[in-house]
Amino acid sequence: MSTQRRAEIYILAVTVIWGSTFVISKNLLNYCTPLAYTALRFFLASAIVLVIYYHRVTVIPISAYLKGSVLGLLLFFGFALQTVGLQYTTASKSAFFTGMLVVLTPIVYFSVQRVLKMVRKPLLYGNIVGVICSAVGLYLLTSPEGSTFNIGDAMTLGCALMFAFYIVYLDFASVEPDKLQLTYVQFLVCGFLGLISAWIFEDARIDFTQDFIVSLLYLTIFATIIAMWVQNHFQGETTPTRAAVIFSLEPVIAGIFAYLFAGENIGYMGIIGAAIIMMGLMLSEFSDEIPGLNRVITASDA
Repeated sequence: MSTQRRAEIYILAVTVIWGSTFVISKNLLNYCTPLAYTALRFFLASAIVLVIYYHRVTVIPISAYLKGSVLGLLLFFGFALQTVGLQYTTASKSAFFTGMLVVLTPIVYFSVQRVLKMVRKPLLYGNIVGVICSAVGLYLLTSPEGSTFNIGDAMTLGCALMFAFYIVYLDFASVEPDKLQLTYVQFLVCGFLGLISAWIFEDARIDFTQDFIVSLLYLTIFATIIAMWVQNHFQGETTPTRAAVIFSLEPVIAGIFAYLFAGENIGYMGIIGAAIIMMGLMLSEFSDEIPGLNRVITASDA
């Protein structure tokens, strides 16, 4: 088996794991409040990283603390919005709404690149077409024939925006030599913010049942720590385009898991809307390779 094929199999496995997290997280909320769950998951993740990589994460430079704290803040808001939103929407809709970060990221990057003094990346017509397709798809996905738009859907869209800012700032923060230190700081910040938020906004509740413990360990170890390591280790062994195609399957996989294990059905209009969203994600992701869509938007076009 070639190195590239092996890497793509690992990336597909990570995508399947991430796709499964939506329905598992929704079920886990039967046993705990969302912000308490957020605190517990990321404190557990940071503890595991500390035990395994003690010597690498006990001496962290100030720059890594500062950048990791900003990343942790963005990650917390994204994760908290997604988790709280799952209380009010379905796992499949949450996955497709979260997938909107693909089309939002280039727009966010274009908007903040001057502020962060980042390498200028152009905004392409394909990025805008992707946003339009995704908006049409979201309308169909949340139409009366499918499932009406609710507060959980709005929170998950906010989650996608936070994750888009997270991805953009991660590109800025990637100058730090030790990515594990950045990750560890992020986990700690998410844990502390989750704890503070749960204390202020929730009547925090955690029922340590067997189902809860198994789900929490799966989400923490496999979907957080191992998935992050696999992505960082193997993504460089394939092309960005092929990796993006595999990662873009996450909402589809999440919808399949939600249908099989939670009995969710988004209806025919929802299926059409989900397909249009996927088309928008793909057009935005690969617009630099599609004639016509790879044109740069200039000031005269705006």
